[in-house]
Amino acid sequence: MTVKQLSLPELAQACGHLGVRNVGLWREPVQAYGVEATAELVRDAGLTVTTLCRGGFLTATDPAERARALDDNRRAVDEAAALGTDTLVLVSGGLPAGSKDLHGARERIADALAELGPYAERHGVRLAIEPLHPMYAADRCVVSTLTQALDLAERFPAHQVGVTVDTYHLWWDDRAPAEIARAGAAGRIHTFQLADWTTPLPAGVLNGRGQIGDGAIDMREWKGCVEAAGYTGAIEVELFNEELWARDGREVLAETVARFIEHVMDGKPEGAMSSV
Repeated sequence: MTVKQLSLPELAQACGHLGVRNVGLWREPVQAYGVEATAELVRDAGLTVTTLCRGGFLTATDPAERARALDDNRRAVDEAAALGTDTLVLVSGGLPAGSKDLHGARERIADALAELGPYAERHGVRLAIEPLHPMYAADRCVVSTLTQALDLAERFPAHQVGVTVDTYHLWWDDRAPAEIARAGAAGRIHTFQLADWTTPLPAGVLNGRGQIGDGAIDMREWKGCVEAAGYTGAIEVELFNEELWARDGREVLAETVARFIEHVMDGKPEGAMSSV
């Protein structure tokens, strides 16, 4: 998504040129290109798919809508398995129209996970609940903190359900370091994502994630915190940014790699495990 202006073949070629070995994919371009074709493309390019994004939107009260959401999440699990990734990221969903019941919405997420977790396990896929910044709670994700995400995840085995740690959504929360340790101790950090927080936020705020190093977040501190909790997986960079999307995608990708090395790896590229 960081360079969504690139086609999947262009992305694979650019990653190879820059030495990026991991890529996090989104379902829409994968479906447009074809799931099996995408799997072959990344495999031939020597890329590992770190995660597939996204499943979720599990808060509906209408039975038919709820059934459609569960079916779509099963398809997302199937797609993740076909791509060779073991992690499907979940954006849980906001309040149904007219509802003010946050607790009820979160309980419906748990009900859905009880059905989806075993299905994902049978396909070798883990579900990673991603808490989103509280400004998204009404319309996009009623899970706003790592505490809330873990409270849901811990109802299920860690190999079925864990969490996504995303700096953009969590950097403001002074409880996050302790909750990262809690997640790591239970083996529930399924992916770690980076984006910076810059102001002023754009209209609509969804596409306001800043390039690494441009904002308020200490990326090295977050990396150290997650690694201290035992996380050894790839680090994803996920930027929703209209200005970046308007630029040449290869240039943006090269800049992102350079920023990752500078602001996350202390300027030392050796051993960096970056994913875009």
